[in-house]
Amino acid sequence: MILINRHTLSNGLPVIHHKDTTTAMVAVNVLYNVGARDEAPDITGFAHLFEHLMFGGSVNIPNFDGPIQLAGAENNAWTSNDVTNYYEVLPAKNIETAFWLESDRMLGLNLSQKSLDIQKQVVVEEFKQRNLNQPYGDVYALIRELAYKVHPYRWQTIGVTPKHIEEATLEQVKDFFFRFYAPNNAVLCVAGNVDFDTVVRLAEKWFLPIPNRLIAKKNIPQEPIQTEAHFLKVQRDVPSNAIYKAYHMCDKLHPDYAVCDLLSDLLANGNSSRLIQSLVHKEQLFSEINAYISGDIDAGLFHIHGKPKTGVSFDQADKAIQGVIDKLISMPIDTYEMEKVKNKFESNFLFSTLNYQNKATDLAFYELLHQAEDINLEVQKYRAVTQKQVQSVGVRLFQKNNCSTLYYEAKK
Repeated sequence: MILINRHTLSNGLPVIHHKDTTTAMVAVNVLYNVGARDEAPDITGFAHLFEHLMFGGSVNIPNFDGPIQLAGAENNAWTSNDVTNYYEVLPAKNIETAFWLESDRMLGLNLSQKSLDIQKQVVVEEFKQRNLNQPYGDVYALIRELAYKVHPYRWQTIGVTPKHIEEATLEQVKDFFFRFYAPNNAVLCVAGNVDFDTVVRLAEKWFLPIPNRLIAKKNIPQEPIQTEAHFLKVQRDVPSNAIYKAYHMCDKLHPDYAVCDLLSDLLANGNSSRLIQSLVHKEQLFSEINAYISGDIDAGLFHIHGKPKTGVSFDQADKAIQGVIDKLISMPIDTYEMEKVKNKFESNFLFSTLNYQNKATDLAFYELLHQAEDINLEVQKYRAVTQKQVQSVGVRLFQKNNCSTLYYEAKK
């Protein structure tokens, strides 16, 4: 059980704390409730752009990296379609440095045309390197566009096109910051060898002076139920063919979420899983194959993708995948097999929570979803899943009209 303390500042900032005496370090994590799904279709990539801009200097601190290095700290950030996360890991005795830095850039960035131009160039180059100039780099852009027609999950965090970032104005960037970067749109979580009283005192000192802002209620268009199969075939200069299948699944808080996660493990977690055992080892139709869920807050996708071996047609590969799925959802699942995937989930989950940095990130995310204490219920939730639930959810999930299929053909 992870013991949690909580405090909420009068400006709306939740403060979550977990003391870990096994380390001399501390992780300070600030999670903002903004991601790519909060962008407009014609102005994408802003959430990711801010991940870069937030390190370019703030109102009172022109150089973010200098104080970080002096404090013996490490810091980083990441963006998803749902959230943007920033963290520092540093010796517990230097914790106030992290509070000072994070609060100052929440208060206001030093946004100038020069800093914007620099970070725009960095992001555009990243877009080209990851998505345009790398084998299979456009796969997830294609599969998102194929699966989603309305919801903003139809674009990646890096955006639809680099043009959106190239044309971003300073006024648009400032507007985005003041709409989303606020104490009442964030979660502060501290995990490590520090007392709760110290965390509250520092939060009151550094974050309380930041005024809350009017955060507009999220009005995200919900994706309608897919009523027919979606299909796309493209040719690219890549080493081998690949097949990608995506099925619409439930949102993060839905009771079936854990069921879908275990379904993905039954299919492709480890050498003894269904797809790998059958299609890689036994029939030798694929050189590799995988299944996983997207993990989104809103209704996401259940992914299956693999690379058929030379000489195996797309049709043969597709039918082979469907055959494994049909067997999974039509025949009773062995109790041993169910226990194996549950044990593996529990082991991985508990092992990840041993690390104070992971705890800081995870607790912040659970707090944003509902409440941080829910982290202690996660294993129980997965343990409660039955074989019948797996099959009934699988029957609904793997309907052909719920599937988007991408054939990614290597140029001859």
